[in-house]
Amino acid sequence: MRKQIAAANWKMNLTVDKAETLLNDILSANVTLHEDQLAVFAVPSPYLQMAQQKTTAEDYFIAAQNCYSKKSGAFTGEVSVEMLQSLNIKYVVLGHSERREIFLESNAFLAEKLNLVLEYNITPIFCCGEPLSIREAQTQNDYVAKQLEESLFHFSADDVQKIVIAYEPIWAIGTGKTATSEQAQEMHAYLRKVLTGKYGRDVAENISILYGGSVKASNAKEIFSQQDVDGGLVGGASLIADEFITIIKSLK
Repeated sequence: MRKQIAAANWKMNLTVDKAETLLNDILSANVTLHEDQLAVFAVPSPYLQMAQQKTTAEDYFIAAQNCYSKKSGAFTGEVSVEMLQSLNIKYVVLGHSERREIFLESNAFLAEKLNLVLEYNITPIFCCGEPLSIREAQTQNDYVAKQLEESLFHFSADDVQKIVIAYEPIWAIGTGKTATSEQAQEMHAYLRKVLTGKYGRDVAENISILYGGSVKASNAKEIFSQQDVDGGLVGGASLIADEFITIIKSLK
């Protein structure tokens, strides 16, 4: 059974006091998660240790927002997978559209990161998705298929099932625009079809695919109800305790 995941991406927000308060407020809600459900908080690197110490429940996890492609070395300002492992961090977000568009991370570069992350037994949340120009040209299927092929398809069937995929239409991130639940389902089903073509149906059906793009309390239940949508990677709404609590409760 695929995991249903509510993942918060705090991005570059919050002071440490505000971060601690937000985490306390969400965790104190005592939301009961089923065996196939979990919540993940991708927090800024300075807060990883604080957040890790607070999340003692077995179905709540802390994630890093990024890591580097090398184990160690003279890479000032970067965070290594070994550092994350030493903090017992179990998840890391890779390939977010902001990393791709602002920091020019390529599919090949992300493949290197994925290799290292899996070597250290950390689960990557691998982001893919198209900008508005690609959506308007109606070439989004080819665009996201290429992202998967160039970053994931060198993995074995066993290893690819250790990866969580997050589909994020870039035109719907922080814009207030949201893909309809039908559009989200259509793309998620297509991604699963691409994975099926490479690895077979059994493998593809075992991979969680999250939707990321202006998910909020008011639309989460409808989006998550779609057959191939396994939760969400949530930005702005994850910074508001009541919003993200509702989103967690919306998992199917």
